[in-house]
Amino acid sequence: MSSDPTQSGPRPPSVDALARSLDSEIPERIRLRAARQTLADGRATGDWAKSGDEWVELASSRARHLAKPRLSPVINGTGIILHTGLGRARLADAAVDAVRAMAGSHADVEVDRDTGQRGDRQLVVRWLLQELTGAASSLVVNNCAAATMLSLAALAPGRPVILSRGEMVEIGGAFRMPEIVSGSGCQLVEVGCTNKTHLRDYEEAMDVAGEPGVILRCHQSNFVQEGFVSRPSTTELVSLAQKSGWVFVDDLGSGCLVDTTRYGLPKERTLREALAEGADLVLASGDKLLGGPQSGLILGREDLVSKCAKHPLARATRIDKLDLAALEATLRLYLEAKEAEIPTWWACGRSLGELIDACEQLARAWGGESRIEPGHSELGGGSLPTAGIPTMRIGLIGKATAIYEQLWDAGLLSRIESGTVWIDPRAISDDEMPRVQAILGSIQP
Repeated sequence: MSSDPTQSGPRPPSVDALARSLDSEIPERIRLRAARQTLADGRATGDWAKSGDEWVELASSRARHLAKPRLSPVINGTGIILHTGLGRARLADAAVDAVRAMAGSHADVEVDRDTGQRGDRQLVVRWLLQELTGAASSLVVNNCAAATMLSLAALAPGRPVILSRGEMVEIGGAFRMPEIVSGSGCQLVEVGCTNKTHLRDYEEAMDVAGEPGVILRCHQSNFVQEGFVSRPSTTELVSLAQKSGWVFVDDLGSGCLVDTTRYGLPKERTLREALAEGADLVLASGDKLLGGPQSGLILGREDLVSKCAKHPLARATRIDKLDLAALEATLRLYLEAKEAEIPTWWACGRSLGELIDACEQLARAWGGESRIEPGHSELGGGSLPTAGIPTMRIGLIGKATAIYEQLWDAGLLSRIESGTVWIDPRAISDDEMPRVQAILGSIQP
């Protein structure tokens, strides 16, 4: 039997005929796309030996899939608090309310209420960032990579940017710091070795460069170096930059505003501490330890921030009104000493007793065989690599892959370790618990 539809043998339906056979409640464009894709799959595999009902069944399944929104809420039972695949930081209720209000109406984003003239959208959060970090000025863009590229493009166009080989970080999506530096139009100058970079390496590179540029320190946000390692202190690099007329930019990454040791985590430099150490600019993400929306913060000297704000890339990377509203609401929680209302810190601060109770509730809902054991929750999202918080988690005994897939189909992401499906309730909110219990009660062990 031939698999070529142009020859003898079974012939598939036409696109129009197949689309007309699908549920008429589904929009026509979706039905046509589903029909085309289904037939294209058959052409690619040469599998045309199907009945009309089989073609309709395949196309119907694809149409139903296309008819659903691609993005949907999921429940994070992985134990990774800032899960990059799940959008990193979960917003506080106050931030969600702010986004909803701004999304459903116009907003005075760039209108000065006092004069009626065009205003500056950055004013909404600038004073909050100044108060919380001690920065002389600030600029917020759409993510930290954009903050890095914009800062370098504005401050050292065509000039040298010195970066230690021990800080040649590859961030998500295979983007690398050297590529970001070169993409900004600067000349990358690599110094030191992977494990050791000395102050003299920077001094020698600056002598060779001749013209002043930027000394860039990049946070090792997603890996840890141990053993025979060293690098100059921030204070040493600040002093070197100041006496040589260079700019020191500290890409801090995580955007921390609190003392992480209060949560049993290793010490993480805060934005205020980094600025107090003398960095000309400090860069950070808004959706990591800060617990807000995706955004990139540029903090520091007013003259340098102003240069960044006037660069053409500032327009290309600017933050939109929804993220701006969410960031303002998140920063106000810090200002009001309400950090416990920020889901990132709420999750970090949960007691083992709370987590044991949660696991026991889930065990009762599951009904099948399970076990509750200690474990470690991870920060994730390029923050405090290898650091964890002691937690309690529940293991579901049974056919691990089948259980995992049923949970995921229902919107609950777990993890498989050693043939067991584990759910860590640390990042599962109280509002989500009834839904998780219902999911566990509905699937097959």
